Amino acid sequence: MSDFERVPLHLVFREEVTVRDTYGGIAGLVALQGHLLKPPTPARTLIVFMHPMGIMHYLPMPMGLAAAGLHCLTAVSRYPNNDSALIMEKVAADLAAWMRHARTGLGYEKIVLAGWSGGGSLSLFVQSQAVRPRIGATPAGDPVDLADIPPADAMLLLAAHVSRAATLTEWLDPSITDEARPFDRAAEWNLYADPPPARPPYPADWVAAFRARQVARNRRITEWAQATLETIRQQDGPHAERAFVVHGTMADPRWLDPSIDPNDRVPGRCYLGDPRAINDAPGGLARFSTLRSWLSQWGLETSQADGVACAADCHVPTLVVSNSADDACTPSHAQRLFEAVAAPDKTLATIPGATHYYAFQPEKLAQAVGVVKAWLGERGLL
Repeated sequence: MSDFERVPLHLVFREEVTVRDTYGGIAGLVALQGHLLKPPTPARTLIVFMHPMGIMHYLPMPMGLAAAGLHCLTAVSRYPNNDSALIMEKVAADLAAWMRHARTGLGYEKIVLAGWSGGGSLSLFVQSQAVRPRIGATPAGDPVDLADIPPADAMLLLAAHVSRAATLTEWLDPSITDEARPFDRAAEWNLYADPPPARPPYPADWVAAFRARQVARNRRITEWAQATLETIRQQDGPHAERAFVVHGTMADPRWLDPSIDPNDRVPGRCYLGDPRAINDAPGGLARFSTLRSWLSQWGLETSQADGVACAADCHVPTLVVSNSADDACTPSHAQRLFEAVAAPDKTLATIPGATHYYAFQPEKLAQAVGVVKAWLGERGLL
């Protein structure tokens, strides 16, 4: 293991403003920040980490890779730690800007996209657009410039889920049948009711019905968002927007029943703590949203950042790493991504006993770093 230098970076670019967006900066000026984790030995390859809204500068994996001698960039989008108005197409534009800067500004020859957690589907989204340009607008119909994205040379999908929209849908509380009355909940589908509607291990037919109601709820919100956006555009013009709250977003039966999508996770816990408490807490997934943001990142059938769909355009060498005690990105997500990736050179590796963040697990982190470094070395990407 070696030391590394942490170099703060700032990246500024201008984009055409079509909708007033405070996250876009002033007059279309987008300002981004990142850290270059730079070991003393020069390298031609840069591993680029980026999450749609997370700041990854001090997470174990990028620091572990840098300490092992690999050059890493922890890039940040224009939505640092705040996804309430996040537009996935604009996040893709931000990641594309970092990729260009890595080659032209920092001088790296090879780019490896490292999609950690929510960064997995983001990385696949950007790679798909790079090799098959087709997107010129957000799901709300607002123009976006995603042309001329430089493709990555390899892909790392690390503790990744298939998409933000699919993940949220698997976590939605289906006992909410009327968004205007979110606390009038159907007892037969209220996972946290006392007494509960079912007990683990849950019957397969009950789980299937539960999942179907989660999908139906996502569709209802999406249809409402589309209709509302159309109405207010007609009334207030093309820049019109609304914010809203989504209650009940942390109700996945997997957290209470370890026989569903089984791994080594601890029952009764999710990556944010006790799911019973988080289901309506302010920090729950997708708690605050805007109409455009919902359609772009949370709408199951409107979001364009679908990792499984985009993986069909991923033909570069790809490593999928799954952590066997992960309570956020369970094994089915890694398997779905692995099967969807079109690359003939693809590998699926599992780190036994590892949690989502390798928190207080230095030996698991070292094992994951070793897997990634060996895989890149075998392909001449160190």
